[in-house]
Amino acid sequence: MTSPKTRPILRQLGHDLRSARLRRRLAVADLALRSGSSPSTITRLEKGEPGIGIGTLADVLIVLGLADRLAELIDVRSDELGLALTDQSLPQRGRNSPAARRKRGGEDAARDDASDDDGVAF
Repeated sequence: MTSPKTRPILRQLGHDLRSARLRRRLAVADLALRSGSSPSTITRLEKGEPGIGIGTLADVLIVLGLADRLAELIDVRSDELGLALTDQSLPQRGRNSPAARRKRGGEDAARDDASDDDGVAF
């Protein structure tokens, strides 16, 4: 069962695939033959029906010359939320770091002022 949020996305994907096929002047039967699928599978894919395997989608994209687009879908380098969550979970500096001492205040903070940005004391 496909969620209501997924249906419009799949329909748009199907529409875009159909447009790409038509721009290349490929018939459904030709695309099916080249991708190793059946014409009915291509038609279902273009209608945005769920249940078409991702391997079939990849085969169709290869025929259309768009295989690199599939790899870009979940490119971890552009996953802003994932990157932010990873940054939050990175280990923080130890409690004796200059930033931690400044937060605590006191004589440790005064000693930190005697060093430059690279941590070299004067």
